[in-house]
Amino acid sequence: MNEPHKYKATDKMSDLICDNYSLLMVMSRFGLSLGFGDRNVKDVCKAQGVDCQTFLAVANFISEEQYSYNEDENAFSITSLMNYLKQAHTYFLDFCLPAIRRKLIESIDYSGTDNVALLIIKFFDEYVKEVRRHMEYENKSVFTYVENLLQGETSGTYNIATFASRHDPIDTKLKELKNIIIKYYPGEENSNSMNAVLFDIFNCEQDLASHSLVEDYMFIPAVMQLERREKNEQ
Repeated sequence: MNEPHKYKATDKMSDLICDNYSLLMVMSRFGLSLGFGDRNVKDVCKAQGVDCQTFLAVANFISEEQYSYNEDENAFSITSLMNYLKQAHTYFLDFCLPAIRRKLIESIDYSGTDNVALLIIKFFDEYVKEVRRHMEYENKSVFTYVENLLQGETSGTYNIATFASRHDPIDTKLKELKNIIIKYYPGEENSNSMNAVLFDIFNCEQDLASHSLVEDYMFIPAVMQLERREKNEQ
């Protein structure tokens, strides 16, 4: 009997994490804590009040990199997915990006005569402002619209296609920052500190790209389907 997805509810949660450690971030954003022993995914989610189908949908989407929408309305919960996306925004804005900035400040040598060090910090701060604007718009406008839609309240002036048309990738400038450091930051005898920051930037870039794909290929199509259903019922 062929299993359509890589992970299923009867798999041990610990096996998922060991197979793909990036799922630690997925767990965290669903509010799942460690210390689950040998319990399977279904039991861990049930014990911690998490929608198992939505967790598995995201975990499989990220791990399989199959960017196609499952039109089954019961495949995952829009509400649960939206909460996951909100927690991801909190992680990036309140933890990940501030941590990278602290490490950059600790790693950069300001004694040189060039302006590369100051340019790096300025570039990063401008990037964080852009990410904050992007995510706060989603939190305040997009998610509020979807929450109202789930309550049967439609809008005559806004729909998810409006958001989709403006939903540009937010990891592009992080690529530029990474390239500035790699190509132009003066070399030092001991570059362990800066290399560690670069490693964090690479991880953050990948995480942001994955986050955007979840929004583009899971969240937006699901909301479009919800809009069609609400329109047909009117």
